[in-house]
Amino acid sequence: MEVKNNYVAIKSNINGAPEESDFEIKVENLSLMVEPESKEVIVKNLFLSIDPYQINRMKSQSSSQAAISFAAAITPGDAIDTYGVGRVLVSHRPDFKKDDLVAGLLTWGEYTRVKEGSLLNKLDPLGFPLSYHVGVFGFSGLAAYGGFFDICKPRPGEKVFVSAASGSIGNLVGQYAKLLGCYVVGSAGSQEKVKLLKETLGFDDAFNYKQETDLKSALKRCFPQGIDVYFDNVGGKMLEAAVANMNSFGRVAICGVISEYANASTRAAPEMLDIVYKRITIQGFLAADLMKVYADFLSKTVEYLQAGKLKAIEDVSQGVESIPSAFIGLFCGDNIGKKIVKIADE
Repeated sequence: MEVKNNYVAIKSNINGAPEESDFEIKVENLSLMVEPESKEVIVKNLFLSIDPYQINRMKSQSSSQAAISFAAAITPGDAIDTYGVGRVLVSHRPDFKKDDLVAGLLTWGEYTRVKEGSLLNKLDPLGFPLSYHVGVFGFSGLAAYGGFFDICKPRPGEKVFVSAASGSIGNLVGQYAKLLGCYVVGSAGSQEKVKLLKETLGFDDAFNYKQETDLKSALKRCFPQGIDVYFDNVGGKMLEAAVANMNSFGRVAICGVISEYANASTRAAPEMLDIVYKRITIQGFLAADLMKVYADFLSKTVEYLQAGKLKAIEDVSQGVESIPSAFIGLFCGDNIGKKIVKIADE
């Protein structure tokens, strides 16, 4: 037996901002047969994570591509792997049975043939929607929790700035910081997002960076006594402005630099004298570095969600055909919260 598998591929390498014409929906005949001795598992995809770092994999060359297997270059025409949740259709492995829910590296498509050695784990929904396991319980949540607590090492009462604060990671960082007892300000790209940060997520303040002519002055206004912790999702001019307003011994966690991914001319040039004389620590990190805090992250996040102290903000599109526009929208600021594509009903 076989099924038609629709999946998304890039037509050629993308070295600027992604456009609809860069992508194509391809169709393959996927056999639902697996040899008894095979370790492959066929999964029906249910929810897929859409993440901006993928653009670096689509470039003809990026320094990130050699750093870690998750960032390996994508070959035009091939299926694109991503983190997702699905249901097992076929397996002869003792650890996966038909109809098991699983989470791991799936593809931008309807089905995934998961090879031996690829990331795949049985999934306990924990009483939450399956989409949560792509977002708040997935790598976005881990990056937010681990990046904030393990990299930034915050203390109650400190002043925290989060850029792209309404995005998949930033909104969670701000909420974790408030739960710790920090003063939290976020930047976002619309008044709707600013309102969400202040009225729904409990940020102490927020501003629309598109309405600011001077980011350094904007941050000075929001932090008259300086910034202790900056969680950076943006890079570029925002990083420069944050460093200019940092306090001595401030910490900067570099989670992403989305303003630079598709436009190299926006690269940040922070004032190095500030970094030296204020003894500022700047550290980049990947979610894969943070598995040591995974158990703590999961238990605390479940606790906060169950108690209503943490909100999972999701932006869900429907169907394989929506994947290109969902991805492109990340670079236009279209999403609010975690961008997810629902492929099929549970």
